[in-house]
Amino acid sequence: MLDKIVLSPYYLTLLTRHALYDHGLRKVRTCEVPTVCVGNINAGGTGKTPHTEMILRTLLRSDDWAFRDIAVLSRGYKRSTSGFHIVERDGTARSCGDEPLQIKKKFPGVMVAVEKNRIKGCDLLVHPEKMRAEKNLQVKDLPRPSELIILDDAFQYRALRAYYNIVLVDYNNPVDKDSLIPMGKLRDLPSRLRCADMLIVSKCPAFLEDEDRLRWAHDFGLKDFDLATCTGTDRKGRRKVLLFTTIWYDEPEKVFEEADPRYAYSKKLILFSGIAKDTPLRMYLSDRHEIVKRFSFPDHHNYNKFDIGKIMGAVKEHPTAVVMTTEKDSQRLLDFKDIPAQLKERLFQVPIKVGFLSEREKAVFEDTLLTALRNFHTDY
Repeated sequence: MLDKIVLSPYYLTLLTRHALYDHGLRKVRTCEVPTVCVGNINAGGTGKTPHTEMILRTLLRSDDWAFRDIAVLSRGYKRSTSGFHIVERDGTARSCGDEPLQIKKKFPGVMVAVEKNRIKGCDLLVHPEKMRAEKNLQVKDLPRPSELIILDDAFQYRALRAYYNIVLVDYNNPVDKDSLIPMGKLRDLPSRLRCADMLIVSKCPAFLEDEDRLRWAHDFGLKDFDLATCTGTDRKGRRKVLLFTTIWYDEPEKVFEEADPRYAYSKKLILFSGIAKDTPLRMYLSDRHEIVKRFSFPDHHNYNKFDIGKIMGAVKEHPTAVVMTTEKDSQRLLDFKDIPAQLKERLFQVPIKVGFLSEREKAVFEDTLLTALRNFHTDY
C-alpha cells in the first residue's frame, strides 16, 4: 500500500503525459527518413548501446544499407555541451557523452550526433545545410544527408514518433515484478510496451527453454506465440516480434598504447566501473582472475583526481594486478589528463557484444528489420 501512495503522483504524471500525446492534444512529429528507436522503460541497464551497435552491423552488412548514409542520434547523457554536436573519433566523452563516442570509434563511417531535441537533431541530419546557421557549431565540410537515423534511447521522447520501435527488457528484471522509480527501476509505465514494434529480452542466459520463451510472451500479453516465427498477437490484434539476446565479452583490449600486454594474464584483478549493474562483468572476470579490489561508481560517472587516487591506492596495494574497466568507462577516463604511468601500463577495457540465442532468432530479427525499412515509403 505504501509504495502505491508514494508512486501515485509519478504514475498520474506519466499517465497524463502519454494521454495528451495519444489523443492528439500534444503535437507529434515524424521524420522524413526512416527512424529506428532503441529504447526501454527501465532506468538503464538493458544494453541499449550494444544493441545499437548490433543494429548498425546488421544494416552495414545488408545489400539495402551497406553503402548509404546512416546516422545515430543520441541525447549525449551527462555531456558538458548543449545543442547539436557532431561526434568525432578524437572527441571527448565530456563533450558528447561516453556512449556516442564509443559508437563513433567503432563505426567511423557512420554519422554520430547528439541533441536533446530529437526533432531538431533529425532535421539537421536530414538537411545538413541548416547546420551553417547553428550557433557554436563549426562545420568545415557539410556531411551528406542522412538516409536513416537510429535513435538511441528515445522511446520516452513522445514529441517524435519513430518509424520503428525496438524496446529492450532485462531478463533479470521482469517488468511485471518491478515498480516505478524511486521504489523500483521503471521510468515508464509497463503499458507502454504495447507501443513497441519489436520486443527484445536482453541479458538472457546462453540457453533458454522454449517454456521460458512462451512464459515471457504470455507476460507481455502476446497470444498464439509461434516459436518458429518468434511472433505473437497483442491485445489490439497486431503481430509483434519477441526475441531473446545474451551478452558476451571479448578479449580485453588495452586502453592506452603504453599498456603492457603481460598484465592481462595476471591472476589478480582490480575492477572499476560506472555502469548500472556490473554483475555480469564481475562473473565473467572472476572465472579468470581473483578480483582483489572493486570500485563501483554511478552510471556515466565522470572520473576525477580523487577517483584516480583510489584506484592508484589499490594498484600500490596489489602491484602485480591488472586493472580492468568497461568500454564506456574507458571513454570517460580518457578525458582525465593526468593518468599515472603505473595505471596506463596495466589498464584494459573489456568489450561487450550482444547476440541472439539462436540463428533462427537472428534471421527473424534481420528479416523483420530490413523488411520494415523497405516498407517505409509505403507506410509514410
